[in-house]
Amino acid sequence: MSVTKLSSREFNQDTSRAKRAAKRGPVFITNRGRLSHVLLTVEEYQRITGSQKSIVDLLAMPEAAEIGFEPPRLVGDLHEPADLS
Repeated sequence: MSVTKLSSREFNQDTSRAKRAAKRGPVFITNRGRLSHVLLTVEEYQRITGSQKSIVDLLAMPEAAEIGFEPPRLVGDLHEPADLS
């Protein structure tokens, strides 16, 4: 796997080159000399993230439907009139 480093100007001027390089490995794009982005092929991205669940999946909790929950009913005066004097 080869790693390619391009400035944002080089990336903008020759996007095809960056896409070809991404087939061989990650392409690091710099902005004013500092790393700012990484270009990967979709296959590489899926390989890296494929085994991880998304935050949406983690928060969905499909097993929560099986949890019994009966909150107690509130009785009596639930509010008091406001004293506006």
